[in-house]
Amino acid sequence: MPSSETKAKSSWYANHFNNTLRLICLLLLLAIAVVLYHIFIHDVLKTKEHYFTYFIIVWLLLAYGILPHAYRWLSKIFLPNYFIGRTQTGDGMLGDPVNLAILGNKKDLINAMTVTGWHQADKLSLKSSLRIIYAAVRGSHYPTAPVSSLFLFGLKQNLAFEKDVGGNPRKRHHARFWKTPDNWWLPGGYKADWLGAATFDKNVGLSLFTGQVTHKIDSNVDKERDFVVNDLQKSAEDVKYVQHFTTSYHSRNGGGDFIHTDGALPFINLK
Repeated sequence: MPSSETKAKSSWYANHFNNTLRLICLLLLLAIAVVLYHIFIHDVLKTKEHYFTYFIIVWLLLAYGILPHAYRWLSKIFLPNYFIGRTQTGDGMLGDPVNLAILGNKKDLINAMTVTGWHQADKLSLKSSLRIIYAAVRGSHYPTAPVSSLFLFGLKQNLAFEKDVGGNPRKRHHARFWKTPDNWWLPGGYKADWLGAATFDKNVGLSLFTGQVTHKIDSNVDKERDFVVNDLQKSAEDVKYVQHFTTSYHSRNGGGDFIHTDGALPFINLK
């Protein structure tokens, strides 16, 4: 049976190999971008033929290839791999703040959300992605539109709920929830069965960091937190706010949107 030291060395070599492989892929993508840029500057701009086509190619390569890989690689180096009250995007950047704590099981949470008009979001897939794009462009109703994946404890959300505004998925209330690991405690010795991140989508736009098409959120995340709490307390035994659970701060989320919070964390007991 391999010793703990051998396992640690094997894990280090595996991580080192993965990071090296990511760096090589990133350099290859950068080389492709340089070639395309050279073509764009020296050929396309001279002739002005296929200008839009090359622009789309370069944008897609940067937004969905090079920049996400670069952020993912850098986040492995600079961001801590433990709970800091923030979610992470698929690119590894800091996402929305964790601003809800739930006591209760999965059935309790689903019932408490749906009884007040929240809809459980569809799984993110090619079909649901195309449908939400169509609904956003046409302004049509899609009450169970998917939400992008955010990560906590290294896992994407277990549950996601939403309430659209005006029958259009461009604007919507939404909340993601993660099941906390067994025998896991929050800082300060607090216990929760679920942690959530609630924000309000105010429009559709481009990410400031990657250029990807994404929802833009309202900066007042505390207002959305309290909106969800107001609905959940109708099914709750009690709600207790832990003031200054984190320091209040102004920051940006993974899409580059401004956010600010007072740092309070409500504990909603659904048991």
